[in-house]
Amino acid sequence: QVQLVESGGGLVQAGGSLRLSCAASRNIFSLNTMGWYRQAPGNERELVARFIPSISNTNYADSVKGRFTLSRDIAKNTVYLQMNSLKPEDTAVYYCQAKYIGSDYWGQGTQVTVSS
Repeated sequence: QVQLVESGGGLVQAGGSLRLSCAASRNIFSLNTMGWYRQAPGNERELVARFIPSISNTNYADSVKGRFTLSRDIAKNTVYLQMNSLKPEDTAVYYCQAKYIGSDYWGQGTQVTVSS
């Protein structure tokens, strides 16, 4: 199993920045993927960004490319989502996700609210 502990989030004005953190209970390179999803009210949960350790590749949703950056600290088993140039449409609950041996694991979610 994998436990995920999130931190960060909050309220910010449009154009501002926030950083989310997610610490995993396993080494990142033991995971299939690790990243962030988000869910706005009335919408389905969608991928924001994820790291694929086996190929050292990071995928981003088109809506966040150039504004969000996923980074990692291997020693701390932690990934970070740096969110810049935030827009009101980025408002959502953000969930850390990891896939391990084919199963998905989720953090508790953290609210990000961007005011216009």
